[in-house]
Amino acid sequence: MSSPVKSASPSVKFWRDPAKRALLFQVVLLCAVAAFIGFIVNNTLNNLSTRGITTGFGFLDDPAGFAIAQSLIPYAETDTYGRTFVVGLLNTLLVSFLGIIGATLLGFVIGVARLSPNWLISRLASAYVELFRNIPLLLQMFFWYFAVLRTLPGPRNSLSLNDSAFLNVRGLYLPEPLPGAGFHWIWLALLLALAFSFWLIRFNHRRQEATGRRLPAWWISIGLILVLPGLTFVALGAPLEWNYPELRGFNFRGGMTIIPEFLALWLSLTVYTAAFIAEIVRSGIQAISHGQTEAAHALGIKDNLTLRLVIIPQAMRVIIPPLTSQYLNLTKNSSLATAIGYPDLVSVFAGTTLNQTGQAIEVIAITMLVYLTISLLVSFFMNWFNNRMALVER
Repeated sequence: MSSPVKSASPSVKFWRDPAKRALLFQVVLLCAVAAFIGFIVNNTLNNLSTRGITTGFGFLDDPAGFAIAQSLIPYAETDTYGRTFVVGLLNTLLVSFLGIIGATLLGFVIGVARLSPNWLISRLASAYVELFRNIPLLLQMFFWYFAVLRTLPGPRNSLSLNDSAFLNVRGLYLPEPLPGAGFHWIWLALLLALAFSFWLIRFNHRRQEATGRRLPAWWISIGLILVLPGLTFVALGAPLEWNYPELRGFNFRGGMTIIPEFLALWLSLTVYTAAFIAEIVRSGIQAISHGQTEAAHALGIKDNLTLRLVIIPQAMRVIIPPLTSQYLNLTKNSSLATAIGYPDLVSVFAGTTLNQTGQAIEVIAITMLVYLTISLLVSFFMNWFNNRMALVER
């Protein structure tokens, strides 16, 4: 007896297929977003054309005609708006980089101090965190600038350190190093010392994993980094001179100057962000089982070595992800510099340049793209570092 022929299953209707229906909705939504963006762009171009405002990036080649208080590269009022962009970008990167370093060091110290068995140290660290974490950053910036730095004496009554460094209401004046002939050999010696130190630390780590023995690689590296360039410096006859600041008339001349706006911004970013980093460090250390500490003590390891070699390496996998957010926040918070007149990217380019050229769309778009790029680069580096610090199971 022949088996009955099975009839073909009827095709599923388009509206009853969840995959096709979801794809259609996504296409419709994408078209709606594209149409909305096109409408905004077209409307903006029409408004600019009606008001006689030109578009494009040709304004970057026009002379700026204004001075900038701090510049890491040579700059004059006759330079272009493109030059002002570079000056503002470098100033932003400088205060962000130094702020990250300062906040990280201070935050780690405060975070560890909060867990100190010493009652006074732990309470002082807790007071620091609660005080600076709960005061808005902008108010702290105003405090350092107006209540501290703007109350310093004038140039004639400057606070002096051995008649070499001077602090007054106009900034911090420091001796400027002037490298002489052959100084590049000292830089080469430093690079060689750093390269050998990096190799030594990696070799010591592999040796410890293989044999259980370790060398004082960090102390050897520090000594090498100090001794090798130092010996090269002496052998070349100390090819370095100093340009000391001197009071001439109503202000200091010579040396290098750190403007008060930079000091106020760096201090506020460092102190404010360090309070959050301290809590991240404290929580990361407390996330490690106390049995790790007891096991280290049972092996006769001292407290400082237990913290540095056992607890901190394990806590880093907990610390790094939220630490990345604090680095991004610090970089973006540096844009508040315009409130006290520090010539960063927002103040110089998105402020003065925009007001003089009227190229709002181009200037704001470039500024937003710069901050987006910086944030992505910081995130990429911290994610790479997090992967390197992650514990690998054997």
